[in-house]
Amino acid sequence: MRIVICAKEVLDPDAVNNYALAGRLEIGEDGRTLTQTAIPRLINGYDEQAIEAAIRHLDAGVDCTISVLSAGPDQASLLKHAAALGADEIAAIPLDPASVDYHTTAALLAGYIRSSGGADLVLCGRQASDDDQGVVPALLGESLGMPIVSIARALELVETSGGPAVRVTRVTPDGDEIVEASCPAVVTISNELGEPRFPTTAKKIAARRMKPKIVPVDELSLPPEALEPRVKMTRQFVPTVQGNCEFLSGETPAELADRLVENLRRDGVLP
Repeated sequence: MRIVICAKEVLDPDAVNNYALAGRLEIGEDGRTLTQTAIPRLINGYDEQAIEAAIRHLDAGVDCTISVLSAGPDQASLLKHAAALGADEIAAIPLDPASVDYHTTAALLAGYIRSSGGADLVLCGRQASDDDQGVVPALLGESLGMPIVSIARALELVETSGGPAVRVTRVTPDGDEIVEASCPAVVTISNELGEPRFPTTAKKIAARRMKPKIVPVDELSLPPEALEPRVKMTRQFVPTVQGNCEFLSGETPAELADRLVENLRRDGVLP
């Protein structure tokens, strides 16, 4: 079985939030990109959990090959990390992020998966921590003609009368939901899967010797229309964050409760 994980490199969300709260997050003159160069880049957390989901199957004795794919300007650090976690294959599609959108990205990822022998299972993070869209996995499933199951906190490979399938426990507002989909399939992994493992020092050293396969866009044999972005960012801005906090004082909990109700009625929250 071949499991392909699609991973994305993002700006460290904690660092971005800290810059924003400190009022130091600035947009460049083009109105679309950040000017800060000190913010570190790392693997999208949900994608790292997708790698963890694949490695758990390897730990369970499933005979599988784990391939991690990423698209972007310089994916060496991300892919070395994936190799240290346990990926058997790592591949990169070099491109300028400003030249693609969700549709283009999905087309490129699908093109690589098809050209490299296909996949029995494609895993993605539920969304990227930089734009929080979660669109690419759905478009990837459409491009590959695979069913897609989203927001998984657990998955299991099973044999059914119709052949191999994946049994997925989904996270929903109404509780967990268990569904089955025939393989090949696309599954997005949520943070409820649990914390991903840390690579050992020995695996980090071994990962340095693994070279990613570089796949130029023109080798994927995609039609020109598939590489034409349909969505273009026109403006990005840092919103002004305002907040007001009022502290209530009182001698007893009952007195505090009375003052809270009085204030809520004054503000029109309560009748």
